[in-house]
Amino acid sequence: MSASRDRILARLRASQPAQPLPTPVLDAHYTPRARNEGVRERLARFRTGIESFHAEVHVSSEAGWPALLGRLCAEKGVGTLMYGADTPAGRQLQPSAFPATVLRPWAGTVEELKADLFHRVDAGFTQTLGAIAETGTLIVWPSEAEPRTLSLVPPIHFALLDARNIHPTFFDALRAGNWASGLPTNTLLISGPSKTADIQQTLAYGAHGPKELVVIVINAEGEVQ
Repeated sequence: MSASRDRILARLRASQPAQPLPTPVLDAHYTPRARNEGVRERLARFRTGIESFHAEVHVSSEAGWPALLGRLCAEKGVGTLMYGADTPAGRQLQPSAFPATVLRPWAGTVEELKADLFHRVDAGFTQTLGAIAETGTLIVWPSEAEPRTLSLVPPIHFALLDARNIHPTFFDALRAGNWASGLPTNTLLISGPSKTADIQQTLAYGAHGPKELVVIVINAEGEVQ
């Protein structure tokens, strides 16, 4: 076993590192897949894709989304909503819009909050970096103020999406955001509630994360809910 391992490692050390494809080659491959669409068309494609994966999409004005979030929390019986208070979106959340829900800012470490996250927080709220129209996928870019746990643990994940940041393809998102210059420890691509078919190949939602994904879209050029 040791000799086999040594041979494998020797071949790996001797091999040439993979070279990235030149940018013109990538552009030539992906450009035909990017459509000449406006915000409304990209939103329509994104919405069709993510709703097909059992996500829920609501369109709101830039000023009205906190009230919509409060109403959705009340309708879904959310007792506690955890969010990143020190974020642009988090600063807009006021208790007056959430008469039936306790707003709980993220404060502390995962270890300190683990019990509450798994047993007492009903929903998490996050911003998004953008989305991908081609696959109906949200891009969540975690930060210290808004850790990935907010979108991965509570039973409901509410996500705020600016329709102007919906990209035709994943490649377009990478290029537009210059991802090559730096990434967080974990970037999330989310296309619906968590699901698994591990047990008897029966599809079940919420086995390893949120049972519901609710997307609130703003700046949608006149789209209605």
